[in-house]
Amino acid sequence: MVTTTESVRAEKSVNKIRQSGSEAKERLILASLQERIGPQKFNAWFKHGIRIELENGFVKVAVPNSFVANWIESHYQSDIIIAANEHSGHSKNAVVVVDPSLSGEILKRQLDCQADIVTKTTQGRIRPLHVANHLPLRHKLKDFVVGDSNKLAYSAATAIAGGGQTPFSPLFIHGSCGVGKTHLLQGICNTASKVRKEGRPLAWKYVTGEQFTNEFILSLRQKKLPEFRERYRKLDLLAIDDVHFLAAKRATQDEFLHTFNAIDSAGKQIILASDNHPRLVGDLNTQLASRFVAGMVVKVEQPDRTTRLEILQRRAKIMKLKAPQEVLEYVAMHVHGSVRELEGSLVKLAALSVLSKGKVSIELATEALADHLARTDSAITLGDIESGVATYFGITPADIHSSRRTKTVSAARMISMFLARRHTTMSYPEIGRFMGKNHSSVVLAVQRMEALLAKNEEISWMTPMGVKAMPAKKLNKLLSEQFS
Repeated sequence: MVTTTESVRAEKSVNKIRQSGSEAKERLILASLQERIGPQKFNAWFKHGIRIELENGFVKVAVPNSFVANWIESHYQSDIIIAANEHSGHSKNAVVVVDPSLSGEILKRQLDCQADIVTKTTQGRIRPLHVANHLPLRHKLKDFVVGDSNKLAYSAATAIAGGGQTPFSPLFIHGSCGVGKTHLLQGICNTASKVRKEGRPLAWKYVTGEQFTNEFILSLRQKKLPEFRERYRKLDLLAIDDVHFLAAKRATQDEFLHTFNAIDSAGKQIILASDNHPRLVGDLNTQLASRFVAGMVVKVEQPDRTTRLEILQRRAKIMKLKAPQEVLEYVAMHVHGSVRELEGSLVKLAALSVLSKGKVSIELATEALADHLARTDSAITLGDIESGVATYFGITPADIHSSRRTKTVSAARMISMFLARRHTTMSYPEIGRFMGKNHSSVVLAVQRMEALLAKNEEISWMTPMGVKAMPAKKLNKLLSEQFS
């Protein structure tokens, strides 16, 4: 007589054999599918995060999200059925279902890929994950030149550097390259290093977005994630420069979100710097962006003429360059860009002075700035154009940078790109990078505007009062007057 235990064992054995046979068929179906659609398409849609099962006369394809489900149903359902029929005794129907748990496989693959890249680039020079902050950073707050373009950011920085409780956390500083964002962050950290809290030195850390990412990936690779979290989440002050580097790095953003929450909920301070406003950083987690804008967001503008002159005077003193006041004023008047451009102009002026064995003069300054003046003959920037166009259409520059395609936003975006080509020396790729688009989008926008101008067709957009329309030539003239 067969016992219950023996029956269970026999049933398990049969199920195991059936499962083994089913898995073999599923592998054959995948192999046939790859042969039908080609390895490139197969790797893109079926290699990772997809599970195929034979169930009750159906081929069940489990996918991680609805986007993949819709795509596979639209493009590969018939191929799946044909591949299944090749390895089964009767016709099969394919059904695509969403299984969110499969997204974990894709995430793991992304982390492994990032880890491989970090390991390769640091191989032979991997340092301990702990980065001591007892060494002073390069920039100090006392050396920062304050002007109308940056005084709000400087005031916020000095308030934080004191170590006391501030009403704004995080502090998010943004602006174009070379306007002093890094100087402010490092200055805060250098000042904070001298502050004591509850009888101990203030725990602070300054890193770039790239350094944070690399540390996180290495901690995963070395199975030291608890140490990484302990190191970051117990800080009194965390400063992250170039935070836009985290864009499109989903796993790193998720980890930083938890780090942010831990520091912020403890009432500690976070300072961030980026080239763009939080809402304009592409592929940034919406939860992170909302936390960034919940604090104090400050833009640092390019320095005005008075500030530029002060920067030149201080830099000349450090370089021990004997430059007359009129020469420094000439440089300040003609170099409108970043602090780095100002310093570069001064370095070139000093080099020419040494080579010519002559005094620093206006003539020498004219020679030193000749290339710069040729490249910056237009004082109009794309930021000026965007602001002017956005104001006219009743939207914001952020709308122009977004992926929105409403009639108003599309018209404003097209005209901004067209005016940028007319009134600046920026190339198509440069305009595209600034606006978060590819260069072909800029080319098409300019061509479309030129066609409208050639036929003088009307451009229409929505206003609170309803649809408004204006001939292309009239609208172009109206907006161009701001920049002529």
